[in-house]
Amino acid sequence: MKKGMAAIFEAFRFKQKDTFMHRLDPRTTFFMAVSFSIIGMLFLQIIPLLLVLLSMLPFILLARSTRQWLKSLQGLAYLAGFILIINSFFISFSFAISTVLRLVALMTAFSLFFLTVHPDDFALALIKMRIPYEFAFAFSMAVRYVPTIATETETIRDAQMSRGLELERGNVFQKVRNYVPILIPIIVSSIRRALQVAESLESRAFGSTATRTSLHDLKLRKRDYTMMLLTILALAFVLYVAFVVQIQFPYLLPDWFFWGLPF
Repeated sequence: MKKGMAAIFEAFRFKQKDTFMHRLDPRTTFFMAVSFSIIGMLFLQIIPLLLVLLSMLPFILLARSTRQWLKSLQGLAYLAGFILIINSFFISFSFAISTVLRLVALMTAFSLFFLTVHPDDFALALIKMRIPYEFAFAFSMAVRYVPTIATETETIRDAQMSRGLELERGNVFQKVRNYVPILIPIIVSSIRRALQVAESLESRAFGSTATRTSLHDLKLRKRDYTMMLLTILALAFVLYVAFVVQIQFPYLLPDWFFWGLPF
């Protein structure tokens, strides 16, 4: 099972499947992900963040990507635990829980997009949105290779530790220096991959013509318009609740529940 950063990036690795979410236009899925992220950033109370997270779970189930999503949560556990401890110590336990829920909600929103949208379709969607082709291509390549680099990092780390590398030995500065034998192979591997991609692009005359054609064309269908309309209505309702009604959601847990103190 993947662990660490590789497990986190499992949520951003595209899986080819025949589901309702995979058949949506990339622009529709991207709009949904951004809308969920906006809603998640509007609140810092436990109840609305739980509602936001629960509202995304049906889409994860529709995409049949529950396993990849759970793996990413496992990789996120160390960061979530660190945030929980630090915020509980300096602020409050309820604030720490809310921060972790917001982090999980944001990760879930964009993992829903990257799990169901092929990088090539993502680049084509950016072009449809009037983004220059060079920028769209570069961004899609970055999305494609980030999970690969994360997996290579775990492989290099395990290989170096099998040779006797002790990452947790020494003080803070020594621990930073211990990661040098891992960083150098990653940098070298990334440079080699970049050179290979550059040579491949040159051999295919990349950028020789301003007008480009695509094998597949993206078209918004009825299901896309329906999902966009539902997303707009949900976003408008949340904005109305947040800024017009201004409902004050209570925290689920009082601070003394965590600290064991009567204040």
